[in-house]
Amino acid sequence: MGDTTDTRRDEPCPRRGAVSAPDLRVWFLGEVLPLEAALTRFLRRNWRNESEVDDLLQEVYVRVFEGAQKQIPEQTKPFVFATAHNLLVDRVRHSKVVPIEAVAELDTLDVAADEPGPDRSAIARDELRRLQLALDRLPPRAREAIVLKQVEGLSRREVASRMQITERTVQWHLSEGLQALASILYGDPTLGMRK
Repeated sequence: MGDTTDTRRDEPCPRRGAVSAPDLRVWFLGEVLPLEAALTRFLRRNWRNESEVDDLLQEVYVRVFEGAQKQIPEQTKPFVFATAHNLLVDRVRHSKVVPIEAVAELDTLDVAADEPGPDRSAIARDELRRLQLALDRLPPRAREAIVLKQVEGLSRREVASRMQITERTVQWHLSEGLQALASILYGDPTLGMRK
């Protein structure tokens, strides 16, 4: 038998800021994306709203990609699943749903206004402007898929119907588009320019 030792584990992980965009992309495509089926099963098992699973999956990918920009983890699978778990915990913590029918007037809720201050509003506007510029740089079909799915809130099936393509192609456009967005926003800006 040949030696099947994974030599990458013997190499030191890159330090903060030392991960190159091509290395990050190769790692993400080769080690993270193959976990999609298992990750989807995990999310379906642990999240009450089936219609949100695709969005959660994409958000896990974004968090994993951003986290690996600082340092690629030595063990990908535990890192990805811990990220997914933390996302679910964050979602549960931040879900403060109060049905409108439960109160006659919003003022009777006795809840402090969650309006951001002027500085947070300015930062949010800048982030939205930056995101719009990044979206504008995406290939047209990837941009369309992301807008339909993430902005308009359509299901993958509805996006496929609207774009007149298969659901698998929609997933491909979403994956490529989100990777390109992450590259534009946080990494090598030339990666998102394929058209």
